[in-house]
Amino acid sequence: MKLASIVGGVTALLFVHAALANEVNVKKAVAPVLTELFGPGVKVDAVRKAGALGLYEIQIGGDILYTDEKAAFLVVGDILDVKARKNLTEERKQKLAQINFADLPLELAAKQVKGNGRRVLATFEDPNCSYCKKLAQELQNVTDITIYTFVYPIFPQSGEVAKGIWCAPDRAKAWNDYVLNGVQPPAAKCNTAGLDRVVALGRQLNIRGTPALFFADGSRVPGYMPGAALEKALNERSAR
Repeated sequence: MKLASIVGGVTALLFVHAALANEVNVKKAVAPVLTELFGPGVKVDAVRKAGALGLYEIQIGGDILYTDEKAAFLVVGDILDVKARKNLTEERKQKLAQINFADLPLELAAKQVKGNGRRVLATFEDPNCSYCKKLAQELQNVTDITIYTFVYPIFPQSGEVAKGIWCAPDRAKAWNDYVLNGVQPPAAKCNTAGLDRVVALGRQLNIRGTPALFFADGSRVPGYMPGAALEKALNERSAR
């Protein structure tokens, strides 16, 4: 092996270690600042070089803040790459929000297969969410799809309804009967521990509102999508 290659490799390794050291130092410096500003419940998940303006990215759940290497300043807002016409912050948030679709516990979802079922969509939805009901209407017109609906009660009044849907012999039918036609499911008479697992999973995935949509490629859309946009997303993200 040539000396130049060895030196180059060592230099690169030292650079990586230095970068990691800086990120660790920034995390230590910024943690007490965030606690002072926002309270003790704020937890820094990760710190990394932002790749713009010499800033460091602070990841807190699904949110992103920025700071300098001494944590003397905090920047709240998006970084826009004017030349590339890109929102760097939004791109980063989307990447952080991605999942491995195969890791979802699909056995806990209400499953509907329409047509050949080739395209796949997983949703987290509250039965009393108005936009979830609008999404259900849109999905009536979508074919060749498998839909996994995770019943995710986030409204206080949704707990008993969610349990009723969970305990129904056909969860998908009970779900559609309720969100499309207002048919109340029978009172729950089964073990609802699986529903508790769904709620825990939703919190783990930082789902704060419904509907939350996940496509086959792991990408996430937080919120309702009209039919045309949904069809386009299903075609594009199923083909990746």
